[in-house]
Order: sequence, then structure tokens, then C-alpha cells
Amino acid sequence: MNIAMFSDSFYPRINGVSVSVKSYAEALTNLGHNVCIVCCDYDESTLLDLRAKGYYDHNPEIDSRIKILRISSFNVFVSEEDKSAKLTAWRIVKHEMDDFKPDVIHINTEFIIGWFGLTYAKHRGIPKVYTFHTMWEDYVDGYIHFMPAYPAKKIAKELIKFYLKRVDLIITPTQRIADVVKAYKIERVPKILPTGIPNNNGEIKKEYKKLYYNQLHKLFPVVQKKHILLYVGRVVKEKNLEFLFPVLFTVKKIIPDTMLIIVGGGPELEHLKEKAKKLHCNKDVIFTGYRTKDELSYFYHTADVFVFPSKTETQGLVTLEAMMAGLPVVAIGEMGTIDVMQGDNGGFMVKDDAAIFAEKVIDLLQDKQLYAKKVQEARDWAEKWSLKALTPKLVSYYEEAIELHKKQK
Repeated sequence: MNIAMFSDSFYPRINGVSVSVKSYAEALTNLGHNVCIVCCDYDESTLLDLRAKGYYDHNPEIDSRIKILRISSFNVFVSEEDKSAKLTAWRIVKHEMDDFKPDVIHINTEFIIGWFGLTYAKHRGIPKVYTFHTMWEDYVDGYIHFMPAYPAKKIAKELIKFYLKRVDLIITPTQRIADVVKAYKIERVPKILPTGIPNNNGEIKKEYKKLYYNQLHKLFPVVQKKHILLYVGRVVKEKNLEFLFPVLFTVKKIIPDTMLIIVGGGPELEHLKEKAKKLHCNKDVIFTGYRTKDELSYFYHTADVFVFPSKTETQGLVTLEAMMAGLPVVAIGEMGTIDVMQGDNGGFMVKDDAAIFAEKVIDLLQDKQLYAKKVQEARDWAEKWSLKALTPKLVSYYEEAIELHKKQK
């Protein structure tokens, strides 16, 4: 099957959509399908300016079997991180797609590249699949500051509905977003398909784990013989990372040799460093900045507890990555975390309360039997969300879209 994925967000830009597109594109290729990703280009001057902030992957490794069509783009005024395709690129997209001959178009964006995918599919009579990744109603007022919240949310809602009404099959990563589709009065029932996690973060041999410890200790000698609380992800306001400071204070009262490591870059990084200094906990918090995918293994396999305070996640994929490495999770049970953890699977899902959050972290660090149970539970739970388990479902949804399109004809 020839599959064309359309997405404004793709590597080197790092976010949940680009991770989803890349992960499934590689998994589909491994199953023998041909994949072409249509995405924005990134000029070197823009990358040089933003790489240091952790917005972009320094050396994105994309499977060479995947065709990448990068089209002329411009910086959008609402975000220094993102780009949008130029309308003049339409002719190139049309020409390249005619050469690729897609059997199905998979749209992963609501913006210009998504419109290109929708338009091409309509012109050529090709089945269309749309993944509703992002609840823009929840985010848009954080991007469009010059417009009151209500009209901004209304525009976001109508933009999403534009795609929902015009495709053959709808995919949502969570039940929560599927419920939103129903609330939008869209008759078709979405297929629920989370972003799969690569099957490469599993249990490792003791000798490799020792190497990871040694590598981490070389990078950050202060963490030796410490209990490590780990956060991995973008360092942005919506991740609610300041919540972790009072959690750390409470944990240290009971378990003094505890440290917090925050892995990732973003616009809130300097603010959090200053906040840690003001709270006099900067010696107990390590900010690593951006780290490559390979380096993340050092942290996942040497930390004790993964802490995730975000309340605005679409999915919260890093919690699953942590679990796949056998790292128990304590997370606030809101938005996508509810869909991912579905209770205390692989750790503890708690209320937005720093004292309760800290209590569960302490329970894990003090109770060896409980910890061992949650380690195994985390691995077993994450396996259900692996790419190996989920990619065949995506293939079946493409096949269903093709059959639905034939019937409509």
C-alpha cells in the first residue's frame, strides 16, 4: 500500500504529532508499505536559532526508506517554534503525489499542509483518513493573544470540523477526543488509535544498566547514590513543572537523598532555573536541556520514579516510554494521562495535589515489594501500547477507509 502522510509538524520539530507520524511511518515501512511524508521545510538559519532552546531534534534519524517531501514554508507569527507551508507549494505537492500514487491520504494537521492533502485526495478520488491529534480549543488562546478566548476557540472548533466532515475515516488517539467528535455532532464514530511506542525500551541486561549508570554519573556526578525523580519532555508552561518543586520538598523530608532531573528544552527552561534558585532547591534539581533519543536511555534506566505533572496532555506518550523501560510513573490524572494510565496501571494516577503526589512517590521509594510490582506492571501495561501491537490496527483502518470510499462512489 502507498500511504501519504500530511503533517505541518515533523522532525526536526519535536512534538506529539511529529513523534506519531514518524513512529507509524517507520512501523508501516517495516510491514512492507511505502510511505511518503509531506511536511514543512526548515532552513538552517531558523534551526540554529532554535536548537539551543530544545525546540528541535539536532540529528533526527529518519528511516531512509521513507520518502520525505519538504515544501516551502514560512515562520508563523503565533509561535516561534512552528512553520506553515506556502500556498504556492501546491503545484509541487500535486506533481510529487502524482508520481507517488498514494492509495490513501492520511492527514495529521488542520493547517495548510492538511488542506493540500484534502484537496489532492478530492481531485484524484483517493480515500482520506484524518487523525484529530490536538484539542486546539484548549490551546488556541495561548497562541492567539490578540483575540478574545471565545472567538479564538470558535475558529479552532470550526477548523477541526472542516476536516471531520470531509474525510472517509476519523482517528483519535484517546476516547476523550473521540467524545469531542461526538459533541461536535459528527455522525461517524472515530477509531481510537494511540501513538505507539517503539519496542526498544524494554528490560536491559545488568551489565548495560551499569554502563548507563556510569554514563549518567559522568554527565552529572552529583546524582551518584541518589534517588532520582525524572521528568522528560518539553519545558513549557502547560507542562505544569513548577508543581514538582513542592513535591520534591515533601519527598526530601522523608528521603533526604532524593533529586529531581528535568530532561528537555523549551521557553520555560530559564524561568524554572530561576524559580529553583528562589526556592533554594537548585542544588537538588538538574536541568539537562535537550538530550538525544539515545541519551534518554541513560535517564529512563537509571531513574527511580517518573514524575509527570502535566494537566493538558493529548496522550502523555513519555509516561509509556518510561513504563516500557520499567520505570514506575506518578502522574496527575487529567486529560490524556487518564486515557494512557486508566488508573494506577504502571504507577499511580493522582489528583492535582502536591501532598498526595509526593506520598505516592515516597511509597514507591520506601516499599521494595510495591516497587517491584509496579516495575513489572509498567512493562506489561506499556507493551499493550507498542507499535508492534498497534500498527496492524492502523493498516486495517486504511483498508476500511478504502472500502468506505468505494461504497460512497
